[in-house]
Amino acid sequence: MTAVTEGAAPVRDITAHPPGLAARKFKDRSFVFWGLLATLIGLGTLVALVSDLAMDGAHRVSLDFFFKFPSSDPAEAGIYSAWVGSILVIVTTAVIAIPIGVLAGLYLEEYAPKNAITSAIEIAVNNLAGVPSIIYGLLAVGLFVQVLALGQSILTAGITLSLLILPVVIVATREAVRSVPLEMRQGALAVGATKWQATQHHVLPYAMPGIVTGIIIGISRAIGETAPLILIGGLTFVAFLPVTLPGDAKFTVVGAVDEYGAPVTPDATESIRISADGVVVMPDFSEVPVTAGQTIELPHGATVQSVASLGDAAQSWLPSHWLGSEFTVMPIQMFNWTSRPQAEFLEIAAAAGLVLLAITLLLNGSAIWLRYRLRKAIKW
Repeated sequence: MTAVTEGAAPVRDITAHPPGLAARKFKDRSFVFWGLLATLIGLGTLVALVSDLAMDGAHRVSLDFFFKFPSSDPAEAGIYSAWVGSILVIVTTAVIAIPIGVLAGLYLEEYAPKNAITSAIEIAVNNLAGVPSIIYGLLAVGLFVQVLALGQSILTAGITLSLLILPVVIVATREAVRSVPLEMRQGALAVGATKWQATQHHVLPYAMPGIVTGIIIGISRAIGETAPLILIGGLTFVAFLPVTLPGDAKFTVVGAVDEYGAPVTPDATESIRISADGVVVMPDFSEVPVTAGQTIELPHGATVQSVASLGDAAQSWLPSHWLGSEFTVMPIQMFNWTSRPQAEFLEIAAAAGLVLLAITLLLNGSAIWLRYRLRKAIKW
């Protein structure tokens, strides 16, 4: 027989549900439902947009589409100058932004004293990451194009986009460096390593996955930017290349005038091939020797006041050759085509959008793959 003490607290039945459990379970299920619904809405919208883009432009994507210049005839138009220009602008952006961003993030996290100035810089960097891209375009017009007289060039575009992605690279570098355990630094310093040796051989290798991810995400953002490049003067019609690709010496005649001396629009100019020995090959394959500044007659009656010299194809890859060149990029080319009334231009704009989307997905996929590989190589 079990004795029951008078006045003792009653024994709580542990099998009974605690008060409010049903309400908490309902809230939990509701959160899962609404979260899943929001995810499906986002994915559904993305699938619908990509599907619509593919239906409009997939049949236009071909090898010729990549190696044809823009044209007033949509059947002959391509993205040759656009994707080459995009590559050159992004290479310039990466060369400027990556070393500055990584070193700045490393300094702020590892070396900078913790004071009011450092705090102000950190706040400014975080705020700059959210500034609209068109503000960077306005800055570039006033500073780089006018004050520094860099012109409407690839260099100006690269500097502008590097300013755009610098906050992303700096913040990603700081977060990656901060995630390295303090014991890694202390262990290196304890065995006699200097601050820089500890950073170089221990902190940076373990922070590299996060740094690389931030860099690629920043470049993915830059490759799709349009507003700042339009402001600094990115061209909507470019039928020439800043560099000469192997096996291709095709230029569009510039500075053309008609028989009355009036300028000819780019749509009316003809593409000619300038061989390395200084001979112009006309569309009918007849060869005409030319010298600098010579005026030649084109089949449609236009004349050329000056002919660009092909020069050495290898030299055209030097930055000094193309950094000051005018340019276009894929987003600007798409913007130009979508502003045309013909339905055919909308189709080739959709095709260019598919290419740009594939490039962005490739960059983001590369970021995920590199992060996985680098993290897998880390041995704590």
